[in-house]
Amino acid sequence: MIIVIANSKGGVGKSTLAVHLAAWLFEQGHTVTLADCDTQHSSSEWASEAVPGVKTVQLAAPDEILDRLPILGQEADYVVADGPGSNTETSRALLLRADLALVPCKASMLEVRALAQATNVLRQAQDIRGGQPRALIVLSMVGKTYRLTHDMKEAAAALELPLAKTALTLKQIYADAPGQGAVVWQMGTRGRDATEEVQSLFRELLPEARASKSTRRSSKQAVA
Repeated sequence: MIIVIANSKGGVGKSTLAVHLAAWLFEQGHTVTLADCDTQHSSSEWASEAVPGVKTVQLAAPDEILDRLPILGQEADYVVADGPGSNTETSRALLLRADLALVPCKASMLEVRALAQATNVLRQAQDIRGGQPRALIVLSMVGKTYRLTHDMKEAAAALELPLAKTALTLKQIYADAPGQGAVVWQMGTRGRDATEEVQSLFRELLPEARASKSTRRSSKQAVA
C-alpha cells in the first residue's frame, strides 16, 4: 500500500505523522519505505535515526515520483510518502500513485475551510482515477480540550472527506522528537500519552496492519 501524507499547507504535522506511521508499521512486522518528497528532507533524516530498519528514499521531481513510487510499492509492504508543503505538481504526482491519502489539518474553522482549496489537487487525482485514492482528514495539533463543532463537521462533510475519530493533540514531545532522533514511544515515560494517542490513530486508520503480540517487533528490536 502506498500512503501519502498530503496537504499543500505547511506546519500541519505532515512529517510527524509520516515518520511515526512508518515506525509503527515497521514495528508491526511489515517492510516499510519512507519516501521523502519535501525539499527539506527532514522526515527521511529523522526516520533514519529513529528507525534504521525503515528504508528511506528522497524523491523530488514529479516524473521521478510517478516512475519510482509504484516500484517502491512492489518492493515493500507499505510506502509512506511525506508530501511537500507547497509544490502542487509534486502533490499531484503523489496522489496519482497513492492508495490512501491522509490529510493532516489543524482543528479550527479557518484551517478546515482552507482545505477546500488544498484538496483541489486531491479531487483532480480522484477524478482521473475513478475515486482513488481513498482520503481521510486527520486533525493534528489540537488543544487538549478541543471540541469538534457542528460547523467543522459540516465543512468536512462538504468536502466529502471523512474525519478520523482520533486526533493528535498539541504536545511538546512531538516537537522534541526529531531533535532526539526518536519517535515518542522511544522517549520514556514522558512519551506515554503521545504514544497511546498516535498508536490509537494508526489502529483506527489501518486495522489490518496491526500485528499480533507474537509477531510484533519490540521497540528495542526496531532500533537495533
